[in-house]
Amino acid sequence: MMGPILAIAKTTVGEAIRRRVLLVILMIGVLLLSIIPSLGVLTARQEKAVMISTMFAVLRATSALIAIILTIYMIPNEIERRTIYTILSKPVQRWQFLVGKYLGAVFALFIMIAMMSAVMIILYKVFHNPDMASLLDVAKQPINYFMEMSLLSALSIFISTFAPPLVNFFLSFGLWGVGTVLNPLYDSVAQNSGTGPIMKGVATIATKVLPNFAQYDIKNPIINPETIIENPQMYTIYITGYAIVYITFLLIGGMLIFEKREV
Repeated sequence: MMGPILAIAKTTVGEAIRRRVLLVILMIGVLLLSIIPSLGVLTARQEKAVMISTMFAVLRATSALIAIILTIYMIPNEIERRTIYTILSKPVQRWQFLVGKYLGAVFALFIMIAMMSAVMIILYKVFHNPDMASLLDVAKQPINYFMEMSLLSALSIFISTFAPPLVNFFLSFGLWGVGTVLNPLYDSVAQNSGTGPIMKGVATIATKVLPNFAQYDIKNPIINPETIIENPQMYTIYITGYAIVYITFLLIGGMLIFEKREV
């Protein structure tokens, strides 16, 4: 059962690494991370906070762009080039093909996020010589972003089973933007006792149905020293479980649609 999935995942990783557009985005991300330390014009404490927050923003935005571009073409390209017929003519089920593509995308994404994170951590160490606790605080955030981008990749793979790449691009980016920027707003509206029933219902549905990407951008103590998560271990378990459950539902939905799609 796992043999075909792993074979497809391995092939997908190789294809992702060879794609020039992804390598260009990766290089731009690394370049932006590299020049951020030279932009500091504030006090030492402010400079550290600005440097870290800007690096996190670049890492997150670049990872999201890579995740979406990496996944929106996976299934449509296989259908357009008719290579999917060769794959499915072998003892490979459609659901195995979809899962293999997803796992390959996630592993390729892991490699690229790890490369950018290594550059970020090295620069932080060189320019600010932090203690180990501070370095670990910075190193934790890319792990959260990886979970977020794994969820975003699953969303994009799901949409690719019924929508063309261009539509998928805007849908995925739009849902990521809503889940990143507007989800906290919807949450506060849903919990506000003064909110009208209709608006409260809409906000509640939005927070329950749309993926909450905002929760993976954890307030770092270097950037927000006044913000403290009371139980970080439980919070990590929660957002990890949230990602796993949501990814599972998206992949199952994608399998059901892809199973009935004519290719």
